[in-house]
Amino acid sequence: MPNIQRTIKWLRAFPANDLYSYYYVSKALDLCGERVGEELATQVLSLRRTDGSFGTVDVYVEVASEFESVFMATELLGMIAFTTDMRTTIDFLLRYQNDDGGFGAHGRSNLRSTFHAIASLRNLGYPTRSLRESLSYVRSCEKPSGGFTVVPQSSTPYMEDIYCGVQSLDLMGERCAYPEQTKNLVLRCFNSNGGFRRSIELGISTFEDTYFALAVLQRLGLFSW
Repeated sequence: MPNIQRTIKWLRAFPANDLYSYYYVSKALDLCGERVGEELATQVLSLRRTDGSFGTVDVYVEVASEFESVFMATELLGMIAFTTDMRTTIDFLLRYQNDDGGFGAHGRSNLRSTFHAIASLRNLGYPTRSLRESLSYVRSCEKPSGGFTVVPQSSTPYMEDIYCGVQSLDLMGERCAYPEQTKNLVLRCFNSNGGFRRSIELGISTFEDTYFALAVLQRLGLFSW
């Protein structure tokens, strides 16, 4: 990469002051081969609330899920192999496991929240393979025609939900039940400009959907790098 030191310098000087900026600056530095400083742990842990959370569960519709902030925080702490008592955060997440096995605030489960909760628990060292009810919930979102939907019996599999479903299964030691159908569905979202769209019906390529698509295809063994 040309001028990588200039990029590193810019990242180091970026005035990060919240969880989102800490997350993306740190992940970018990691991609540049830079070690993330241990002071990051102090910054991240300063954002933890007394109930173990890292933000409110009443989030705006633009936010992927109410547990995305916990996911980001636990990812960052994992980057520096920081160890401290995170039991309150584990307990916070488990309080939002609903009767159907999924995760979500106000008793309403969805696949995106379930993925962020399971991934956060995994980051915290929780035995996610023991979440058998959650596995059943994820399976209920899986479609024989390929992909996953945000809630069971929904009609349209969006790319972010396919990603969350495949990744959730992997975190619990399972695999997609319909890999060929899911591969074909993802490939049908490939656009002529090289990117991927959100669904078969929605035609604009986005960076986010392209990342989700490639991650799913790699996980399903279509290619590797």
